[in-house]
Amino acid sequence: MESEPKDLIVLGAIKHGTKKFDKIQKMTKIDPDELNSILEGLEKRGFIKIEEKKGWLGMKIEIKSTEKGDNELDQRIHGLQTKWNEMSLLYKTGNKEKLKEAMENNKSFLPTMMFFGIMDMVMFSMMFSMMGMAMSDYVAPESMPDTGEPGMEGGGTDGEMHDGGFDFDIGF
Repeated sequence: MESEPKDLIVLGAIKHGTKKFDKIQKMTKIDPDELNSILEGLEKRGFIKIEEKKGWLGMKIEIKSTEKGDNELDQRIHGLQTKWNEMSLLYKTGNKEKLKEAMENNKSFLPTMMFFGIMDMVMFSMMFSMMGMAMSDYVAPESMPDTGEPGMEGGGTDGEMHDGGFDFDIGF
């Protein structure tokens, strides 16, 4: 799974209790066709199993991780944590060139590190500042966590400015 960070994100969502296709799709923000392909691959490798259950409204399908999938996820998260620790150390020592090289080598894993909460977002943004670069050069905007920009209610996902105050009509 080294070159397949989306597989890891999907497996992580399933391991943490997201059992339905539409909820996995919503959580991971992966296109339904691509998600279906990823799920098929995970099932072929024995990392997940598909269970059909009878419910009030007919059959329902649940997706669950297997022990093999849980072990693979744990190993991969440990590997991502190690990579993050290496980048953090390079930042702390002020080695811009090696940090830039490490970030370039791990570019495809940065969204996965964000998804699992492995990286410290403040330090991550300071890394880019130190190198004089923009975070968007390495991470697609849709992969970046919603940081709740100032003046934006609820993180500003509606794109409208809000002052966050109360609207009183006092009759003047």
